[in-house]
Amino acid sequence: MHLDVATLRDFYATPLGKIARRLLARRIRALWPTASGETVACFGFGTPFLGMYRGEAESVAAFMPASQGALIWPSASRILSTLVDDHCLPIRDNAIERLLVIHGLEVAERERPLLRELWRVLAPEGRLIVVVPNRRGLWAHVDTTPFGHGRPYSRPQLDALLSDSLFTPLTWGTALHLPPFDRSILIRSANAWERVGSRILPGLGGVLVVEARKETVAPAGGTRARVKALRDLVPIR
Repeated sequence: MHLDVATLRDFYATPLGKIARRLLARRIRALWPTASGETVACFGFGTPFLGMYRGEAESVAAFMPASQGALIWPSASRILSTLVDDHCLPIRDNAIERLLVIHGLEVAERERPLLRELWRVLAPEGRLIVVVPNRRGLWAHVDTTPFGHGRPYSRPQLDALLSDSLFTPLTWGTALHLPPFDRSILIRSANAWERVGSRILPGLGGVLVVEARKETVAPAGGTRARVKALRDLVPIR
């Protein structure tokens, strides 16, 4: 499975994908119950989850990395998605208050420069939700879903990566405790799997879900990163 936007879109249209979408949306909504009057964006493939904030946020945007391609989103109104360079987002500093990263970090060519760019566009004290495959979970070891691709993370690995990029993790959790197989009996009992798994074996969920806050303390020393020129960034149908 190659993780382009068409593959990701098609996964979320399957019975297993619909369940995964519902369970992840529930987890994201629990962390961000509302985004009233705020600027909300996603990086990676977050449109299945960004839509629930469209009616309340001041503005929303979907940044889709060039390595995956981009889809027109939403299909029936003004386009809010754009194709971007991972390390040069076409937006001013401190412009976004809430940023969701899903199907983005684990497949990025260079994860630290990506996180520094996400730090740049987040407002001071802005919030970031990162969803990545859990190294201890079954989903990371089955390549028939998007979460079986890219780099899986353990909690200590992700914690160190975020801290090094000037983010402070605030809330940790997992999701997708059902086995990653498109079987009707599993899908019908998905809520039970999620409820029991989160209580008994919380560390074995398919994905890690962490909310982090942008810190504004300047790093000591270091070298300046070379700025790359923007390309023409346009959605592709």
